[in-house]
Amino acid sequence: MIDKNNITGIILAGGKSSRMGTDKGFLKLNGKHFVEHSIAAISPLVSRLMIVSNNPAYDSFKVERVNDIIQDSGPLAGIYSGLNHSKTDYNLVLSCDIPFIKTPILEMLINAQDGSYDIVQIVSQGKQMPLIALYKKQCEAVFFELLQNDERRLHIALNQCKVKNVELISEDNIFTKNINTPEELNEIQHADKN
Repeated sequence: MIDKNNITGIILAGGKSSRMGTDKGFLKLNGKHFVEHSIAAISPLVSRLMIVSNNPAYDSFKVERVNDIIQDSGPLAGIYSGLNHSKTDYNLVLSCDIPFIKTPILEMLINAQDGSYDIVQIVSQGKQMPLIALYKKQCEAVFFELLQNDERRLHIALNQCKVKNVELISEDNIFTKNINTPEELNEIQHADKN
């Protein structure tokens, strides 16, 4: 098990949220903002936590916030910004639009890392989820080089790293559901009331 003193938590909240039309981290489920669900899930596993976002409204959550170093370049740049500010070998990365996420799911990533992988990511319903993943600090250099060459696609970055997948059992897939549209938000809020 990796010592939590060697793990930084990085919550990505810098997306454009074009399909949702509003900043997804501030959407609510069970009376709590999405980003608060992320903070609650990740906090027990890390020694330091940061939110990557240029939006100063996130300061209200009393968590360290860092700006995107390279603007408007998607999740790859967000992860790069977090890794750049991190001082630990391991970094737990989580997108802020996954409100059902739970600590045990993130713990699976830590338990699966034996030191020989650059990235350990969740696979849910056959889909790779690099925004629920454990990244080594050394990925920073690879990501920076890609961004310098105007490459923003995260899967291209993953192809240049040694990646391990952690496949979820079907009952756990709900915990990794990300909410991208008003329809999806309405669906989970409605289900929540039943």
